[in-house]
Amino acid sequence: MLYYLKLCLLLLLVSLSSKADCLPDAEGLCTPGVTIDEQVTVEKTEEDKGTEIIFTTTTTKTTTTTTVTNEDSGDILDGDNDYIATSKEGDMDSDWGGEGPASMPSGTSCGQLGTDRCAEITGSGNNKSRMSVDGMGTTFYQEVDISNLNIDNGGEVTYSIKVDKQDAQDRIYMHVTGTGGGTTVFSGTDILSESGISTGYQLYDGSFDFSGVLSKVTIEIGGRDINLAVGPMFDDVSVNVFYNVISTIIEQQITTVEEIVYLNLTDSTQIDLIEEIIEYNDIKIDDAGEIEFTPIETVQEEVTYESVEIEIAELKLDIPEPEVEVVQVETEVEAEIQMEMEEVEVVELEPEETTEEPQEESPEPEPKQPQKLEKEEDSKEMVEEEKSSEPKVSEKEKAATKIVKKIDDKARYDDAAQTKTLIVMQILGNTKTFFDAQSTIIDTDVNEYLNKTIEDQYGMLFDLAQEVTMEDMINAQY
Repeated sequence: MLYYLKLCLLLLLVSLSSKADCLPDAEGLCTPGVTIDEQVTVEKTEEDKGTEIIFTTTTTKTTTTTTVTNEDSGDILDGDNDYIATSKEGDMDSDWGGEGPASMPSGTSCGQLGTDRCAEITGSGNNKSRMSVDGMGTTFYQEVDISNLNIDNGGEVTYSIKVDKQDAQDRIYMHVTGTGGGTTVFSGTDILSESGISTGYQLYDGSFDFSGVLSKVTIEIGGRDINLAVGPMFDDVSVNVFYNVISTIIEQQITTVEEIVYLNLTDSTQIDLIEEIIEYNDIKIDDAGEIEFTPIETVQEEVTYESVEIEIAELKLDIPEPEVEVVQVETEVEAEIQMEMEEVEVVELEPEETTEEPQEESPEPEPKQPQKLEKEEDSKEMVEEEKSSEPKVSEKEKAATKIVKKIDDKARYDDAAQTKTLIVMQILGNTKTFFDAQSTIIDTDVNEYLNKTIEDQYGMLFDLAQEVTMEDMINAQY
């Protein structure tokens, strides 16, 4: 027969997550959220130790939690954000520098851009710009270092610019290039207003997606003045970088389950020990896999003399009345007495002839018939006395025996069980006052009892019966 001992660590793992839409090398902004990926590997081993086989199952669960958020760099053309100097800000109070002729008007010359200073494209050339944009006469150009943002999971670059183009034949464009580690990540040109289109005052905005690392942004604003009258003017340029921040947490949980199979186990001591440990201990397993045994505290029953008396009384009600065995002894006693009488009966002899003068015959004594009845009564009394001398088990003793047997073997020696057993003995012996706190012990002179002579009452009774019986038997023959 095989006996199994199993110590199992059961783990119920439930993961709730909102999946983030952000694959590796994703271009643009990802959807913020949390992705939880779980991988489970199970390894089983077997170790044979002769008398037992140990099966070990090791479960390794790897949980990868990925959290995606979108961060904003702020306006990288605002000097207060510490990306550029005040001379390179997007409020166009200063010339950024670049290619071709340019002007920095102010007041009413800026048209609807406001009375503050603005930038004006005055070049009429038709060249390729530094950023490879055709139809360029003038450019405003600068590079912004954003490496301190540690962008490495892609994102989006947005811009906004105010333009006032008073001559429909002029043109103006916005170009942005992003690089990371010396490699171009993205490059885009938006034609804000092409030659031949009358736009006047407008607010333009746009965006460029990128993936991977971004450490530098290059901004080029250019165009041409065809009629050399009033060229395209612009102001309030802003550029923001929105990028993905991905944090990954990897947790590994290892669960080991051992199953011990005992082979040819004939001694149940180990099984009894295991069952007793499980029965009398609260077994818990913490997160680290450590097993903790906490003894279960049993509620001690309050045992008093009165409670045990009540319990014995209740049990006495359940004990059926013993059937009274009617012993028919009359016939047996009569037969026994008859046999004894026959043994002692003396046969009368015929009277011998004699020469003496005959004397008056004395009347024969009448048989003493009452003697026989008296003997029968004595025999009956002796049988009844023998019958009554047999030990009888009272209902109280039966109830007390039941109470003692109900005590569990494992709890037989605790305080409550010992107290209950002692009280049962007191009730049976009618020694309730044994534990009376006010009882006192009276000193007694032992010699007073040692000097007393105890008469053998039963011996005297037996001798008396013998003498009376023999005398009656002798007289019975006359």
